[in-house]
Amino acid sequence: MTVPTLLVLDADPPPRLGRLTGRVRIVHADADTVAERLPEADVLLVWDFASTAVRAAWPGEGPRPRWVHTASAGVDHLLCPELVASDTVVTNARGIFEQPIAEYVAALVLAMAKDLPRTLELQGRREWRHREGQRLAGTRACVVGSGPIGRAIMRTLKALGVTTALVGRVPRTGIHGPQDLDRLLARADWVIAAAPLTEQTRGMFDTRRFGVMQPSARFVNVGRGELVVQDALAQALAKRWIAGAALDVFEDEPLAPDSPLWQVPGLIVSPHMSGDTVGWRDELGAQFVELYERWAVGRSLPNVVDKQRGYVPGH
Repeated sequence: MTVPTLLVLDADPPPRLGRLTGRVRIVHADADTVAERLPEADVLLVWDFASTAVRAAWPGEGPRPRWVHTASAGVDHLLCPELVASDTVVTNARGIFEQPIAEYVAALVLAMAKDLPRTLELQGRREWRHREGQRLAGTRACVVGSGPIGRAIMRTLKALGVTTALVGRVPRTGIHGPQDLDRLLARADWVIAAAPLTEQTRGMFDTRRFGVMQPSARFVNVGRGELVVQDALAQALAKRWIAGAALDVFEDEPLAPDSPLWQVPGLIVSPHMSGDTVGWRDELGAQFVELYERWAVGRSLPNVVDKQRGYVPGH
């Protein structure tokens, strides 16, 4: 019996795949070598989920893997027309990041409501300055993105007493459609972007959308950097169209040291860490091994991405 070949697009540290020893031939590649090794692979594990090397290499010559798994929630970094049109199954890491991201969003919302960044700044200057924080219970949030991450954020904010509306691609029970977005933005104290990156969502938070929001609103992006027109957000904060914002994702990562975003008043910058908790890489590796064991015996895979839509359907 021929042993399947698993190609791993590496990142440091590499995945722990010990349970697959002797059951699969594991080949490693980086951005420079993935193109030449794609034709020999039955399965591709995109462990370096920040890399766009697969998207660039896929249109090349030779056979392609029957299954691609990415160790991330988003798949925009690897989808290209040729992959979308192929019979290759694509899966993602749904189930790993939802609750950690929801907790991170709650932390940001609480930090902004209670003015914690200012408190830390004043402490560093040994300056005693009493202020009043904002009561969170009774405020309103609009969460854009109705997938598992958006739903986890909604549940967590509701537990804090925040009235939360969820916006998805199509309206259905408990979820608003895009036609309601502007109305909800105009009433929201907290706007949370957690949508996948598609042609419909790219740049959706622009000058017009920030202009719709209340002057007291705060904006948080834990989805994809390209959901936001970053210059428009910077201007909205500078002009005080909105009261504050937090970005965990950016158009280009890592954020360059000379980026003006570091010094935008009222903006919290974090290095794409909202879903990364202690042990998260081990969870990702264990998830892939479980999926591989299903695939090896011909069982159906969970977390299958609709390549036309760019995310796992059924949310």
